[in-house]
Amino acid sequence: MPEAAQVRSFIDDAVRWRKTGDEALLLRLIRSSCSGVPHDVGAAYATLAGRTGDLLDAIDRGRLALPPPDRDRVLLFARRARLVRDSNSEGEALRSVVADAFEVQERVILSAVEGRHAPAATQGAVELGEPVAREEGGGVPRWQKHFSASALNAYGECARKWFYRYACAAVEDPGSSASAYGTAFHLALEDFHGDFPRPRSTDRSAMRHRIRECVTWAFERNRDGFETRVEFELQVRRAQRTAQRYVDWFLAQEREAPFEVLGREVSAELDLEGRAFVGFIDRLDRDERTGDIGVVDYKTGSIATSAAEYGEKVRRFRDFQLPFYYWARTAAGDRVTKLVLIPLKDALLDVRPVVLEVGKTIKLDDLKRSRQKMIELSTVLASGEIRRFEPTDNAAACTYCAYQAACADKPPAEAQRFGS
Repeated sequence: MPEAAQVRSFIDDAVRWRKTGDEALLLRLIRSSCSGVPHDVGAAYATLAGRTGDLLDAIDRGRLALPPPDRDRVLLFARRARLVRDSNSEGEALRSVVADAFEVQERVILSAVEGRHAPAATQGAVELGEPVAREEGGGVPRWQKHFSASALNAYGECARKWFYRYACAAVEDPGSSASAYGTAFHLALEDFHGDFPRPRSTDRSAMRHRIRECVTWAFERNRDGFETRVEFELQVRRAQRTAQRYVDWFLAQEREAPFEVLGREVSAELDLEGRAFVGFIDRLDRDERTGDIGVVDYKTGSIATSAAEYGEKVRRFRDFQLPFYYWARTAAGDRVTKLVLIPLKDALLDVRPVVLEVGKTIKLDDLKRSRQKMIELSTVLASGEIRRFEPTDNAAACTYCAYQAACADKPPAEAQRFGS
């Protein structure tokens, strides 16, 4: 039974929510021990609603997959919340409405607390129940779907995050403006290179005009990914400036290392000892002088700033994306000699790709070890024998994690640092 102070706080929050409609108060209510909703379920729904902005609508739509008992408790919470919201009562009468709706009788709880200090003769006898045998733990059901580099990256960053996202889909992440920006920019470049697969200075004017059209159209298709019109317009302007810098870099390749864009959004499939890996490569290039293949990945977020930094991530098994693409295209018969990351985040900087030359700036042995690690991790995840997914010890990894509110074992947040 909740403590009296918890009940009073719960009723206070419910009353303020009824008067102000502040969604943050409703999210606090569902996480309370007085809500009737299990804590982990309440925390998961609070995390989801924190992104969508409407808890009751999320509950009505059944946005989280829950077992029937938990689903019934969540639906009951929504009905009770609406009873409070629709009440015309005020003052003490409103507090009574909250207490009755959620079956948390404030006066009864207070009496029970006062009874703890009453003479022993006035207190009722307490009977202890029989202990319940602890249920034997079991492994998480084995992963039966295909694998991807992003899934292994998530597991390498935090095994608990992999569990939430892939094993139980605990929270449906609606995405962010950053992900919408990335999706739109990728789409714009895919269309642009459909018209201009080779860099030619004679096409300079046509390229600049075409990429403006591609950016405009791609962002219109992804307009719903931005919360406000102002944010949408600002991100479109940022993308247009970045796209022009991309054209500058693309044209410079005619003189430095002429190539042809062979493929856009190319399917990557690889079988590693019976484990199916799938993905999509942003771009495949063919060197017009040697016929060698380059694998290109666009990056609209933060990335390694040098080949050495990315190579270190590969060696530490913190990134499997380019190694996976390398082995997928090698298995398809290509002679892959370059792995390229193209940064497209900052509209104020020139485009300077991070180029890893196989056998030089990234060793073939490192790619082989990465391939072996992919086999090992996929075998573990498909075994069905993992009993616990440990959280990361890196607090920075939790900053933008969609599951941090539901993760009771996450590391303490890093202390704020202020410049002098």
